[in-house]
Amino acid sequence: MMFKSEKKMRAALSVMAVVFGASAPVSSFAQDAAQAPAASADAPAQAVGAPRLGWYKTCSKQEDNDICVVQNLVLANGGQLVTAVGLISVSGKINRKILQVSVPAARLIPPGVIMQIDGGKGQKLDYAVCLPDKCTAEVPLTDAMITSLKKGTDVVFTSINFRRAPNPIKVSLDGFTGAYDGEPVSESKLAESQRSLQDSMQKKAEEARKKLEDAQKAAKAQ
Repeated sequence: MMFKSEKKMRAALSVMAVVFGASAPVSSFAQDAAQAPAASADAPAQAVGAPRLGWYKTCSKQEDNDICVVQNLVLANGGQLVTAVGLISVSGKINRKILQVSVPAARLIPPGVIMQIDGGKGQKLDYAVCLPDKCTAEVPLTDAMITSLKKGTDVVFTSINFRRAPNPIKVSLDGFTGAYDGEPVSESKLAESQRSLQDSMQKKAEEARKKLEDAQKAAKAQ
């Protein structure tokens, strides 16, 4: 029988993507693959060209439990979050490890999200919750899975959108081991990284706007 505190923790874990996603300097998953390079099952989109924080770990305390999340956020060029990966470890009164992956909304539910490490056998992550701006899939995190991620070069997460088209996103595993085994990022360092990321994305947006304006002026002149 599940105790009240464990039910509460389970509910928190089922939507943990909201928590670890909230630390990112982006607002939502509102844009789908249109904001990212076109992708197919044979050619997964790389982590989409926008500046990135890479793999990093944050830790916090909730009641009698310590929660650490090793995460990676994939952004589109416009700053929209394309994929969020979180390896959640809970220790204390409750001990549990979960891998969660959040993708844009408007997904086909039965296929879930398929995870492949270095092109190996795919593992299905079933959706736990779908919100207006994202769907989150999860699976128990095992030691074998952690070892494979540490040894791997890339991991691909593939979801199926409402058009029944696969949307694979490739995430580099460079830096994963250091983040998983290392110390958590301090709040000040994370805030500094986020500011740098925001500044870089703002600069890219301004450059794109200027190019568009220049192209429009050139078209009018002709």
